[in-house]
Amino acid sequence: QVQLVESGGGLVQAGESLRLSCAASGRISSIDTMGWYRQAPGKLRELVATISSGGTTNYAGSVKGRFPISRDNGKITSYLQMNSLEPEETAVYYCNAFIRTTTQTRGFTYWGQGTQVTVSS
Repeated sequence: QVQLVESGGGLVQAGESLRLSCAASGRISSIDTMGWYRQAPGKLRELVATISSGGTTNYAGSVKGRFPISRDNGKITSYLQMNSLEPEETAVYYCNAFIRTTTQTRGFTYWGQGTQVTVSS
């Protein structure tokens, strides 16, 4: 079994910051790309940022320069530092990761349960 658990969500005012964490656990052999996505009410889930096992990052245009993504391979955790938050960024934020386990011959994408981020104006 593999689990991804997000933490760090909450209520902030516009212009403030939050740091989200995503910790992986289970019979993990290796983790490739880790990512963050968000889904606002009535909207489709959208990419926020991804980071490869080698540290290559990719960002949605709207967050580039404000939401740096990072990872700690020793702790098998990814982080999303969200700066200068805007009310329209209120959403449930989900992490995912492509993980190979010790008991499977191929990898799968796993998702966390999501953490609510609310930005008030």
